[in-house]
Amino acid sequence: MIGMRNAFAGGLVAAAALLTGLAGAQAQNEIVIGAVVPSSGPFAEWGRANTVTLKMLEKQVNDAGGINGAKLKLVILDDGAKPAQAANALRKLAGDDKVLAIAGPLTSSACEVSFPVANQLEVVATSQASSKPGVAKANRPWAFRNTIDEGILAKASVPYFKKTFNVKSVAVIYDAKDAVSNSIATKIMPGVFKGEGITVSNENDLISFNTGDLDVSAQVTKLKSLNPDGVVVGADYSQAITVIREMKRQGLIKPVIGGTPLISSAILKAAPEIPVIAPATFYATMKGAKAEKFVADVTPLLKKESGLPPEIEPSMYDANIYEIVSMYIDGVKKAGITGKPDQLAAERVKLRDYMANLKGYEGLGGQIHFNADGDAIKHFFIVQGEKGAWSTKVTGCSADGGC
Repeated sequence: MIGMRNAFAGGLVAAAALLTGLAGAQAQNEIVIGAVVPSSGPFAEWGRANTVTLKMLEKQVNDAGGINGAKLKLVILDDGAKPAQAANALRKLAGDDKVLAIAGPLTSSACEVSFPVANQLEVVATSQASSKPGVAKANRPWAFRNTIDEGILAKASVPYFKKTFNVKSVAVIYDAKDAVSNSIATKIMPGVFKGEGITVSNENDLISFNTGDLDVSAQVTKLKSLNPDGVVVGADYSQAITVIREMKRQGLIKPVIGGTPLISSAILKAAPEIPVIAPATFYATMKGAKAEKFVADVTPLLKKESGLPPEIEPSMYDANIYEIVSMYIDGVKKAGITGKPDQLAAERVKLRDYMANLKGYEGLGGQIHFNADGDAIKHFFIVQGEKGAWSTKVTGCSADGGC
């Protein structure tokens, strides 16, 4: 009996060890990547669309067999576009969820607070939208942005704006609460316009409003009184729509220029007779096999998602976050990353080095790599929105040496 009991006990121990080993193998058989997106708050449409895009990519990867046999698991948290909430989300992803890397946050305001946390915790974080100058540069070596500095883009968009519409003077209106909008309107655009010999009519009295304001009639009345040749709108598209609609209502039919946050098909419906000039690295109707396939794949999913407008198209930020996680996946494959919990710190370093040394990654709009400041080197397009559609007017690269 004693021998039978010992044998039985030994069998239980062996079985337990086997189950523990299988559980460990199963836990190791995942590549866990985090994302911070604003699924609530003023940029909820972008965040919800980002979430749809990421879930599509997760399914595509796993349906195709995963990554070197491991399943891709995406953990997506909402920051409400609030900087403190974004930092807390990043801490949770890095600490509790043990993610390999993070896509996001979206806004420059959130990145300014979250990127220092990424550096502290030594985890790669790559923003899909932040473009305020210097945000990644201030948080090296773990912070990256799959975007181009707005200062670089303005140097291409302003000359086109000047020549096309014979602009000699502009007036500025902007969202004072949004970091990148504030930077575009108060620093970047005025400096570039001066360099082009264009007068900023309200240089000493820039017109502002706050995120979420629904009535900007007084600001547009003041704008109209300046009688500029063109208008600088420093705002994301959802806020810019309010301004442009009011411009139309008051008969201020003047060409508008701004930064990448203006890129959305929705803005083209606000006042089709007002031309809008903005830079982009992607827009839904652009040509190219990879871009067109991405649009064809994700658009039906976006249209099915509750809380999104029925006419929605994928944004530049959907394309950017898709590229970010795709780059991470490529890094996992090329750097031999296993996803084993006891290797997490070392494998985070491997992915950071992959991103820093990336060359020739084929994104949706061409090749991508990163400069020493952590910003993407990639192709861009200066587009004109008029009569409901975007069209490319100027193409370029964010680096002088080419893409």
